[in-house]
Amino acid sequence: MHRTGPGWTPRPTRGSWHRAAAALCALLLAAPHAQADDDAALAAYRGPPSGWPAAQIDPGVAFVELAPLPDTPRATPRQRAQAALGRALFADPRLSASGRIACASCHDPARGWSVDQPVALGIDGRRGRRNPPDLRQAGAHVPHGRWGWDGRGRTLAAQSLAPLTDPDEMGNASVQAVLARLQALPGPAARLTPASLGAALAAHVLQAGADASPTRYERFLRGERTALGPQELRGLHLFRTKARCVQCHHGPWLSDGLFHNLRLSSFGEPAEDRGRQRVSGRPEDTGAFRTPSLRRVAQSPPYLHNGLVASLEGVVRLYMRGGGEVWARNAAEAAQPLYPHAARLSPLIRPLDLSDDEQAALVAFLRTL
Repeated sequence: MHRTGPGWTPRPTRGSWHRAAAALCALLLAAPHAQADDDAALAAYRGPPSGWPAAQIDPGVAFVELAPLPDTPRATPRQRAQAALGRALFADPRLSASGRIACASCHDPARGWSVDQPVALGIDGRRGRRNPPDLRQAGAHVPHGRWGWDGRGRTLAAQSLAPLTDPDEMGNASVQAVLARLQALPGPAARLTPASLGAALAAHVLQAGADASPTRYERFLRGERTALGPQELRGLHLFRTKARCVQCHHGPWLSDGLFHNLRLSSFGEPAEDRGRQRVSGRPEDTGAFRTPSLRRVAQSPPYLHNGLVASLEGVVRLYMRGGGEVWARNAAEAAQPLYPHAARLSPLIRPLDLSDDEQAALVAFLRTL
């Protein structure tokens, strides 16, 4: 007679005891070896990158090893003067039609060159659509020649001028309308052209990035191997391996400069943002946004193109679950030509299996960047 029921526990057989004992022994024997391998991997990070454990990279990814930022040539007196003019203009609300919004209103140096809300408020309190990026990282996009979350800007100067005529940002009818106001001012601002205005703002942005104090991560890469503690080194190892961060965030700027779909476009909803597709016109770019630089990422929450994730812990949880979701609520939405592209997750994104301790180590490392 076989007894079953909610409180019944089967009596183990001799064979099941042997199998359980063997499994426990194997686990106990493997644990010291796994810990030794982990300790050896972390110890390797105390040396130069050439001796680090191999990064875990998917086929086809043009991985570039983590490295210090490139040295910036010393600015000439003319370049310094141009950047100084750009700095004054960047903080001047007279660049907006209302006289109340400056570039620094949305890219506040005291808030990581961004805002502490998901989006910034422009002229007449109008809400922007995207989170303002930390402009100190603009140098990351110089090699690719595309600026902004969707790569709309072809030069940094042109991207710097774009907010001036955006109806939701600074609200000017034209750049010439801005110059007409500046002509009433004494000094070099009165002689600006559209090209020289954009160049001055761009020079300020690049100079701000060059003048930023080195982070602990930067000091570590430049040879100060004690700048990162054991937990942060473990986070670095996870960043390059199990957590898959370096699939997209690699090289000196921690960005591949490319566009990826994390299924965060809110496709079909009032907040829909098609990202790169609005610029390129290619259906396969629907929902794709640029990989941001992670340099100084801890200084500019909230995160992602829409600013909807408030903390680094939240970003890690998003990647743990394998990105966001795009779904069709009815047949009509499913039949939209762009829907399959919006719903197609980047092949570089997949769910992660990180323990609580591993997530904490990864976040600790991100805070050093």
